[in-house]
Amino acid sequence: MSGCWRRSRDANAECGVGNDRKCGVRNAECGIEGRGRATRRSSVHSALRIPHSALEGGARVEGLILAIDTATDIASAAAGSPREVRSVVAAKGARRHAAQIITLVDRALAAAGARARDLAALVVADGPGSFTGLRIGWAAAKGLAHERGIGISAVPSLMAAALGAAELIGSPVAACFDALRGQIYGAVYGFQPDKVDCLVAPALLTVAELVRIAPVRPRVAVGDGALAHAEEVGRWTGAPPVGLDALRPLAASLLLLAARAGAARELPDPLAAEPVYGRPAEAQVKWEARHGRPLPDPSRPIG
Repeated sequence: MSGCWRRSRDANAECGVGNDRKCGVRNAECGIEGRGRATRRSSVHSALRIPHSALEGGARVEGLILAIDTATDIASAAAGSPREVRSVVAAKGARRHAAQIITLVDRALAAAGARARDLAALVVADGPGSFTGLRIGWAAAKGLAHERGIGISAVPSLMAAALGAAELIGSPVAACFDALRGQIYGAVYGFQPDKVDCLVAPALLTVAELVRIAPVRPRVAVGDGALAHAEEVGRWTGAPPVGLDALRPLAASLLLLAARAGAARELPDPLAAEPVYGRPAEAQVKWEARHGRPLPDPSRPIG
């Protein structure tokens, strides 16, 4: 896709995702290395629901915030506030996140004219997404939080992806990450200036199930799961699906969502907290099959 998807109020920065698209992040550095208002209540598929308890009033943080996202193939870090993204940097390549994340954090802070000591809080992608990727991002956030004595809040990765598309063409938006085995991690969101309406809560399901339980028809679906099921998704939304590389890096959306009601959850004990993986790790699945009992897992879908 050529040109720019983004047509927002902040259209002054280059975002190196793809073909030199303009990115809606004000005064921001972004470098990719390598390559309608909704008000209905949330619809939840009870057997597949992924837990995420968002704050009704949004996180209340003053000062510089660092956002970290490693849930997808594109890792990113952003610095700023819920009102302004001062910098965002990204790197593509899921298997390189461990080597890249500290560099991305350093670059995001430097581009914002700040240092780690200036941070007031962190926001991290909550998943669902890559098991290894999420652990890398959360480990980096926990290390910074422990070192600086600051708090962490978490925003669903699907919500961050949906916001990028919603700012371009409006909401509601379906976000779909590929969960393999014919399934997706899917959710549907509506966005208002000060809140997020979760119309379908994040769930592990098929596209057909998401279509059946959604109370609205989204304007578009975004994510690699939408691309993997492009024909089915296109019939549902009436629009071609959009990949994440056509949008700004998700860390920028995490920043903008940090204070919006219905978006972030605060982590009372950041060092003990875990992201929402969406499904147990393969090693856990094998252990449980061998021993005939489940391991404690806060990320397990609940019924």
